[in-house]
Amino acid sequence: MAYENILVETRGRVGLITLNRPNALNALCRALIAEVSQALDAFMADDGVGAIVLTGSEKAFAAGADIKELLQMTATEAHELTFTEDWECISRCNKPTIAAVAGYALGGGLEVAMMCDILMVADTAKLGLPEITIGTIPGGGGTQRLTRAIGKSKAMEMCLTGRMMEAEEAERAGLACRVVPAAALVEEAVTLGAKIASLSLPVTRIAKEAVNAAYEMSLQSGRAFEHRLFNLTLATEDRAEGMTAFVEKRPAKWKHR
Repeated sequence: MAYENILVETRGRVGLITLNRPNALNALCRALIAEVSQALDAFMADDGVGAIVLTGSEKAFAAGADIKELLQMTATEAHELTFTEDWECISRCNKPTIAAVAGYALGGGLEVAMMCDILMVADTAKLGLPEITIGTIPGGGGTQRLTRAIGKSKAMEMCLTGRMMEAEEAERAGLACRVVPAAALVEEAVTLGAKIASLSLPVTRIAKEAVNAAYEMSLQSGRAFEHRLFNLTLATEDRAEGMTAFVEKRPAKWKHR
């Protein structure tokens, strides 16, 4: 399928989506998000894809929502259009997702990156929620996901001032999994995706569901949920193969079922 605002390719068992609005620093217009949703749907339907990487350019992952679209939007229109709800196609993806962030990831750009399961940053990354400086607040989950990732005090400071966080601080704060050289960012993200995709697809989906549940549940409820998911893995052919391969000291041959 031809896209106007993104580039899509497959590298082995890893799907790669690159935001591609260079003249707008990959600002998140509605057309771009619709295309990301379509690409994700195609990758989710493809059993040959076990993980997905979302990235941008060296200069910007995404500099935010498209302000030109937002400038004339009324509160009623935003409510009726569920403007940022469309972005949640990323968080609803049922396969593991990795955001590979170089340059600016601001406002909606950071919100989209945080919707991914893993956030990897280049040493050039600058992340922030600067909406306060243009008279509004994050609307795509930024106040909620950032607070859960780095804690109330630091998230509050960033949301109330618009301060940008650089790569090393993002890793120290727990927002990013690691910092890599900008030139190696996509390669490192695809390598990580390939490692995930080399494992049992249904079990990686279950593991993703279990970790995500930790944000929504108490420890007691989360433990009970995890136990039910653990029991579910026992019914898979891949669990039997994985344990048999371990005992027999050989690589597992996953059937992805």
